[in-house]
Amino acid sequence: MTTLQGLGLAEGRWLWRRLFVFAVTLGVWRLLADVVARAPAADLRSLAQHLIGLLALVLVLYLVAPTAQQLVELAAALRLRALERRP
Repeated sequence: MTTLQGLGLAEGRWLWRRLFVFAVTLGVWRLLADVVARAPAADLRSLAQHLIGLLALVLVLYLVAPTAQQLVELAAALRLRALERRP
């Protein structure tokens, strides 16, 4: 069991990342619905493409971005390598 999970912190379970991504995704869908209802027809394509791009970015970050726990482990590994190289 890792330190973050042992402490019961949310990042170890991805809870906050999931909540953030779901909230942003719902918000962007809501914005897209409002855009379609209010924007002039000439602007709809560009606005929809930008909002879809934002959704794609958020989903990629959710699926690919490392957790805080992984970043800490990576930093520790890099420090160990740096110490091993010193004479």
